[in-house]
Amino acid sequence: MRRPNGHPIIARILDWTMRPMEKLRPKVVGRATGRVLEVGVGTGLNLAHYDWDQVQSWVGIDPDPHMRVRAEPRAEAAGQSGQILAAGAEALPFDDGAFDELVITFALCTIPDVDAAVAEMRRVLVPGGRLHFVEHTRSDHAPMALFQRAIHPVWTRLSGGCHLHRDAVALLQEGGFEVEELYDHGRTPLNLSPVHRGVARRA
Repeated sequence: MRRPNGHPIIARILDWTMRPMEKLRPKVVGRATGRVLEVGVGTGLNLAHYDWDQVQSWVGIDPDPHMRVRAEPRAEAAGQSGQILAAGAEALPFDDGAFDELVITFALCTIPDVDAAVAEMRRVLVPGGRLHFVEHTRSDHAPMALFQRAIHPVWTRLSGGCHLHRDAVALLQEGGFEVEELYDHGRTPLNLSPVHRGVARRA
């Protein structure tokens, strides 16, 4: 998730560069049901893809004001006005077990303390609750993995805190989630990172 100060230009760039991944969003958010928390709402590109008839309640969080200002009109269009909160994933302002399901899309890469965030996501889920995710991950091809690490210092500054070399699936498993479904969707538009979609359950 992006740092709270953010930048309006980065918000605009990410809003544009993430559109090629649009076809994956319905496969992730369209399955969310019950009381749903979306972690890292960003510019709100997921909001058009929920099956709102299956969602009892929805709350989104993002610490970046420039992302939220772009997401808010999309939330209003979806009938979710006022439900986007200024909060980071490392300290979620919700009670234990407050949500039936969570959604996170292309956000684990940007959270500064990702281990704390995974622990918090597990905490606010009901026992057995599901996490729907799509994330880019560290390459399993050694030369590309080395390249990801080499360009990381520059990449993360230009991309709102994105870490190309994180293994999103392993982070969820190590944080107490059981990955029940996992699909490989090739690579990001810039061909830098494998993209995985899946469902993980709170163990």
